[in-house]
Amino acid sequence: MGDSWIHFSFFISATFFLASIPFSNSQLAPAESRILFQVQQLLEYPQALQSWNNWTNFCSLSPTPSLTIVCSGNHITELTIVGNKTSPSQINPKLSPSNFAVSQHTLSDRFSTDSFFTVLTKLSSLQKLSLVYLGLWGPLPAKVNRFRSLEVLNISSNFIFGELPQSVSSYQSLRSLVLSDNLFNGSVPDLSSLSLLEELDLSNNYFGPNFPSLSNDLVIINLGNNSLRSEIPQDLKKLNKLQFLDVSSNKLVGPIPSFLFSLPSVQHINLAKNKLSGAFPPNASCNGKLNFVDVSSNLLIGKLPTCLASSVGKRTVVIMWNCLSNTTSKYQRPYAFCQKDALAVMPSVRNEEEESTLKLGIVLGVIGGVVAILGVLGLLILVIYRRLHRKNGRDYRSESFVMEKTPVRGSPIGRHVPQPMRMTSLGLPPYHVFTLEDMEDATNSFDPSNLVGEGSQGQLYKGWLRDGSVVMVKCLKLKQKHSHQALQHHMEVISKLRHRHLVSVLGHCIVSYQDHPSTAGTVFIVLENIANGSLRDHLIDWRKREVLKWPQRMAITMGVARGIQYLHTGGVLGNDLKIDTILLDESLTAKISSYNINIPSKVGAESPLHGQDTSSSSHSENPEKEDIYRLGVILVEVITGRPVDSKSELDDLKFQLERSLAESPSKLRDLIDPSMRGTFAYESLKTVVQITINCLSKDPTGRPTVEDVLWHMQYSVQVQEGWSSSGNLSGNLSGNLTNKM
Repeated sequence: MGDSWIHFSFFISATFFLASIPFSNSQLAPAESRILFQVQQLLEYPQALQSWNNWTNFCSLSPTPSLTIVCSGNHITELTIVGNKTSPSQINPKLSPSNFAVSQHTLSDRFSTDSFFTVLTKLSSLQKLSLVYLGLWGPLPAKVNRFRSLEVLNISSNFIFGELPQSVSSYQSLRSLVLSDNLFNGSVPDLSSLSLLEELDLSNNYFGPNFPSLSNDLVIINLGNNSLRSEIPQDLKKLNKLQFLDVSSNKLVGPIPSFLFSLPSVQHINLAKNKLSGAFPPNASCNGKLNFVDVSSNLLIGKLPTCLASSVGKRTVVIMWNCLSNTTSKYQRPYAFCQKDALAVMPSVRNEEEESTLKLGIVLGVIGGVVAILGVLGLLILVIYRRLHRKNGRDYRSESFVMEKTPVRGSPIGRHVPQPMRMTSLGLPPYHVFTLEDMEDATNSFDPSNLVGEGSQGQLYKGWLRDGSVVMVKCLKLKQKHSHQALQHHMEVISKLRHRHLVSVLGHCIVSYQDHPSTAGTVFIVLENIANGSLRDHLIDWRKREVLKWPQRMAITMGVARGIQYLHTGGVLGNDLKIDTILLDESLTAKISSYNINIPSKVGAESPLHGQDTSSSSHSENPEKEDIYRLGVILVEVITGRPVDSKSELDDLKFQLERSLAESPSKLRDLIDPSMRGTFAYESLKTVVQITINCLSKDPTGRPTVEDVLWHMQYSVQVQEGWSSSGNLSGNLSGNLTNKM
C-alpha cells in the first residue's frame, strides 16, 4: 500500500466548493446548544458527533468532511452533517417506496422524522442545512417550512419516502434544493413561486407522473431516474438562465420541443432512456454554448438537426438506440421499431364509440405483430452481415469507435454550478489551510511509527485530524526556492481540481524559511486515506481478485476513464496511469492517485509538488494519446487478471486478444481471468476487448479519445445489464459461451 502512495505525483478529487468558513469566537446560545445535543441523540450518535460533550464550543469547531457548523452572533447559520450510512441507489436489489424496511442501512425503528424536524426547526437562523448519508427514513413533515431563512437544503442520500410536502414551496430565500437519492414518490408541488431557486436536484427518486412546474430562474435541473410520464412542457422556453438539464431515465413521451437546444444559456442536455418520439423539428437550432447532448435510447426518427449532426465547436452528441436516418452509427434500430413503440406509448385519445376503439386496437395489434416479425428479420440480417464483415476484415480497429460527436475539451460538466451549491450537493469536505502545529498534532510530531514510506520527493505519513478522521500527510522539501505567494497560487489551482475518481486533497500547509519569510521551504499535502489498497493489490491477491467479477471490473475501468476525462478537460495530460496508482475504496470505487500537474515558471524548473519537470507530457508529442495507451494497458491487466511487466508481454497479449476476436468467442476463455467466467455477456466483453485493442494502437492518431472509450464502455454496460436481467443475450451465442465458462 505504501508504494502505491509513494509513486504518485499528486492527488486530487471530485467537484469542489472552496469557501473559507469563517472562524467564530462567539458563544452559542444555550438553547441552540441543547438543540444540537438533541440532534446528536435523535441521529443515534453518528461518528461525526460522538465527541460532543458539555465543554464543546460548537462555534469554534474546525470544519471537517463530515461536520461543519457556522455561527453568526450567538446563532447557527450553517449545519452540515455527513454520515457513513449508504443510500437507496447503492442497495441491491433496488429499493422502492413499496418494499422499504428499516435495516442496518437506516436509523432504527425508534427514529421519527416528525420528532427530528420538530427539534431541528428551532434553529431559526439556519441558512444552510445539509444532512447526507445519515439513514434518515420516513415522510418529510410539512413543518420543514419553519426554516424561514433557509437558502440551501440538502437531504440527499437518505431514505425519505412519501410525497414532497406543499410547504416546501414557501421557502422564499431558497437557492438550492437537493433531495436526490431518496424514495420520494408522487407529484412534485408547484415550485414556480421560488423566484431565487437556482439549483433543483430531485434525481434518483420516484417522482411522477407529471413534469413539475418550475421557477424561471433555475440554472440546474436534475430530474433524472424518476417516474415522469408526461411530455416535456413548453414552459421550459422561459428558462433563460438554464445551463444544465437532466431528465434521463424516465418515461417521457412525445416530441422534443423545438426551442430546447437553443435556450440562451443551456450547455448540457440529457434526455436519454425515455420514450420520446417523432422527428426533430426541421428548423431546430442550437445555442453556441451547448457542449453536451444525449438523446440515446428513445424512439426518435427522421434526420438529426444540422447543428447536432455536424462537428460544431466542442460539442458531444450521443444518439445511439434510436431510428435516425442521416447517421453512420451502427447502433440505430429499424424504423419500424420506433414506429411500433411510439404507438404503444402514445397518450390515449377518447373516441366517440367504444367499438371504434376496439377495432382500431385490433388493427394496430395485427400491424404491430407484422412489424415485430420484420424487425426481428432485419436484426438477424444485420447480425449476419456484421459477422461476415468481421471475418473479411483484416484491420482490427473497430469502426464503432467513431461516434456522432466531437470530443469535449471545455470545462468539465457541472463546472457552471455555483461553487457553494456543488459543495453542498455532493457533501464534499471544504479545502483547509493547515498550520505547522496542525501537521505536528496529526502525525504525533512526525513519529517514525507513522511513516508510511519515503521517496526522492519526501516522506508520507499517516495522520489523524482533530475530528478523528484518518489522512495521509505528504511532506515535500523544496529543492528550489519558491515565493510563498507563487506556491499559494499553485495550491489554489490544485484545490479546484476535484472529482469522484481522483484521490481528494483535503488541504495543505506551507512553511517558509526563517531567514527568508517570503520564501517557501516545505509544503505539507493532506490527502484522504484510501485504505483498501491498489488495483494491483486486488489483481495479485487471489482472495481479492475473486471479488472482482465482470460488472465490478467494468465499474472500476469506467471510473478510471472518467477520471482521465476530467483531467483532460482541465488540460492535465501525460499522467502516470498504472494499476499501482489506481486506488480502490471500500466500495471498489476507482481513484486515480498520480497526476502530471506541473506549473513551473520556466522550462526545466522544478514544480513545487513534483520536482524536476520530467513528465511524459514534456517529452511526448501527444500526451493525451499517451494516457489512452496507458488506459489500454490497465484494461489488458483487468481482463486477463494479471499485471503486465514488459512491453513484449503486452504485445503478445494484444495479439492474442486480436486473434480471439477474429476466430471464435471460445478463444477468449483461455485469455480472460478465470475469476470472471460465467459473469459476463459475450457482447459486453467483446466491446471492451475492441476498446482495449484500439487504445494500444502503435499509431497515436489511431487511438480513440477518452470520450469514445467511455461511450462504448457505457454500451458494454447496457448489454451486460440486459443479459443479467434476462439470463441470456442475443440468442445462443452468449448463452453457449456462458455455459462453457
